[in-house]
Amino acid sequence: MIQQLAGFAPAPVAARMENHGNHMLKVAMQTGNDLLARVGSMVAYEGFVQYEPNPPAVRQIAKDWMTGEGAPLMKCSGDGLLYLSDYGANVVVINLNGDAISVNATNLLAFDAHLTWGVERVKGLAKFAGQGLWNTKISGQGWVALTSRGKPIVVDCGGGEDETYVDPDALVAWSPNLKVKGKRSFKAQSLIGRGSGEAFQMAFSGQGIVVVQPSEDSTDRLRVRG
Repeated sequence: MIQQLAGFAPAPVAARMENHGNHMLKVAMQTGNDLLARVGSMVAYEGFVQYEPNPPAVRQIAKDWMTGEGAPLMKCSGDGLLYLSDYGANVVVINLNGDAISVNATNLLAFDAHLTWGVERVKGLAKFAGQGLWNTKISGQGWVALTSRGKPIVVDCGGGEDETYVDPDALVAWSPNLKVKGKRSFKAQSLIGRGSGEAFQMAFSGQGIVVVQPSEDSTDRLRVRG
């Protein structure tokens, strides 16, 4: 039986963050290199790892948040291996090399605690959603793990004049330097099924990428703050 299960054992550590399969994140924990992770995402760990929900650094930023904005986070510290997941969602690991990414808080699984982060308004959408939509921007040198409901597609906007249009309910993350605007359209066929008759898309242009998941789960998407 042990031999039959040997294929599921984790591979030797090769990086700070790695995928174990498509749906689990493996983090190599070291003292002094803390991690911020989604509350409740820990499924297993080896060694000595401590958890602190809603640490001071998170509370300080949360003073400017309204209900529903941002993901509930816990600080993880110690030495060992930490395994995280989010209800079987696909895990995408990104190594930031001094750049930045804007993430839908629903899709944020974990990131290095030393990275610069905060909640920012998505420019160009205020007239479509009251005071606008808000996202979590993370920047610096370090690791970030995102989740996707299914295998995502990464669209390179290419820096041309053509715009890339995305359903907000399928949006995971994008390059913060991209220009963003909203677009509304009304078509008869959108009255069929889940549609309300009015379709809203986010249009991206410039140099950068957009990460899109094959799901339109609107239970907790980009947040509107009035």
